[in-house]
Amino acid sequence: METSSLLPLAAVLVPVATTAVIVLTRRSTAVRDASLVIGALLTFGVVAATAPATLRGEVPTSSLGELLPGVEVTFAADGMGLIFAVLASFLWVLAGGYAIGYMRGDNAANQTRFYAFYSLCLSTAFAVAFAGDLLTFFIAYELLTITTYPLVTHKGDAKAIRAGRVYLGYLLTGGALVLLAMIIIYAQTGDLTFTAGGFVGDQLGSTLTIVVFALFALGFGTKAGLMPLHAWLPGAMVAPPPVSALLHAVAVVKGGVFAVGRAVGFVLGPGAIAAVDVQGFLAAVAGATILIASIIALRQDHLKRRLAYSTIAHLAYIVLGFSLLSEGAFEGSLLHILNHGVAKITLFFAAGAIHIAAHKDHVSELDGIGRRMPFTMAAFALASFSLAGLPPAGGFLSKFTLVSGALEAEAYVHAAIMVGSGLFTAGYLFPVVYRAFFRPAPDAPGGPAPSLPPTPEPEPTRAPEPALAVAGPADEAGEPAAPVDTAARAPATAPGEPAAPVDTAARAPATAPAHTAAPRHPTGPTEPADTADTADPQHDSTDPHQHDSTDPHHDHHGHDHHGHDDHGEASALMVVPLFTTGVLSILLGLADWTGLYELAGSVAAAVTGGGA
Repeated sequence: METSSLLPLAAVLVPVATTAVIVLTRRSTAVRDASLVIGALLTFGVVAATAPATLRGEVPTSSLGELLPGVEVTFAADGMGLIFAVLASFLWVLAGGYAIGYMRGDNAANQTRFYAFYSLCLSTAFAVAFAGDLLTFFIAYELLTITTYPLVTHKGDAKAIRAGRVYLGYLLTGGALVLLAMIIIYAQTGDLTFTAGGFVGDQLGSTLTIVVFALFALGFGTKAGLMPLHAWLPGAMVAPPPVSALLHAVAVVKGGVFAVGRAVGFVLGPGAIAAVDVQGFLAAVAGATILIASIIALRQDHLKRRLAYSTIAHLAYIVLGFSLLSEGAFEGSLLHILNHGVAKITLFFAAGAIHIAAHKDHVSELDGIGRRMPFTMAAFALASFSLAGLPPAGGFLSKFTLVSGALEAEAYVHAAIMVGSGLFTAGYLFPVVYRAFFRPAPDAPGGPAPSLPPTPEPEPTRAPEPALAVAGPADEAGEPAAPVDTAARAPATAPGEPAAPVDTAARAPATAPAHTAAPRHPTGPTEPADTADTADPQHDSTDPHQHDSTDPHHDHHGHDHHGHDDHGEASALMVVPLFTTGVLSILLGLADWTGLYELAGSVAAAVTGGGA
């Protein structure tokens, strides 16, 4: 039952207002950073205020008027949308604090631009969650792609720009296919309003139903990371870890699988799809994606790339559940959206914390790190147990429901794939935990000698940039530049010693006094720079091939060059969110204390019952 309410619209607009405040307060770092967290808390409050009505069976709806004849632009907090919105709003609160800790620890450039788009993309994610019709959904879906592009390309180097082009190329092409499907549906039915069980029915006929299903599978499958449409996703790992966490756990890829669920359950409907017997193709592609992505993940030494292929595999779980058309499988997919999101954001949070505190990005480097970073790696272990589907974690509950739904649909091969792929998940995540806690660190007495990653391919030599004024350049947002210590550009040397070569990574203000030489390994934290690049643009710690012992940001002697020592945890701004989500990944399996599991069952029953 629809009820008029401004709350769904407010959930979309609060992050937009937060973005404006972030830009306006860019000259005050403390106010700007606080605005990000306060905006996240307000948005979570709005979504939480919407939940009671939805749990009672009502659908709070904000209508903005007709955009097409017979089609209103609406935001409606139905059961499926609320599950996605609760996940996004809660994780955004934690991700906001984590992002601040990471960007400060990394001395990242252009922080205001980063936070502004970080907030803006969450607005589009809520618009996707609460869209009440296919037209509104499509607009929000495309805006989600556009607002996340600046985050993917945040580093601004050639590799990031190239990854951004691939990102846009794949996702906008997928969006064009969805647009074509929407045009066909509107031309044939004159309606685009989401309805549990589908509003299309048999109005398209067999041929057009198959065509529209194929367009949805290709268009939404691109953002969902189905193979072979997944190539954009591992490449997007050039983005900072807070963005990777956002892409993989909350916004983009979850928007893709959520879209598949909307198309199957609320546009075409299980009945219309089953009538033309076309769902088997999508199920086969999803099953193959689970296996192939899991095998590839086993071979990845770069931690973020291993997690990226893990994401591809687990997104395919969700798509597979939707494509089986049974009540249990649909419910399991909704539950896995929730449980995978919490577990996967924990893993990416941990990867970022390891990079900041220890400046290590490869699994082969993580021996003994659990003794240096116990909270981070304990959270990583808890999230790994959940993704592997071990009881009593939340991942066990959602995977158990998915397997039960597959058996209900008599899809025995797919049920076996789901069960077997849990072994793959354990195979690529548990070795990380084992290395962290049960292998001695390379610098420990009797520990193994440090292992060096493969020699990277040579990079083209960059011509030195011309010297600028001591004040440094102003950034594009008009923020004042942080002063540049000339000692950091050309480190002084002691009398009689040869001059040290200029390290281009040392352009951030040094912490040493002006009368002394800037040390090669600063030991104190530096102030975050919002306006000037503080790292060599050729350095990309997320690239598994760009990694060697001469990297100015990495060595094997226990130091990193962001002003941190690798013998402890990252800042509390990073550790608290990741440990919270790690514990939550287990707690979600103990009881339905949120009410969302019962809601998922109600949505699945309405969808499959309506399609009968």
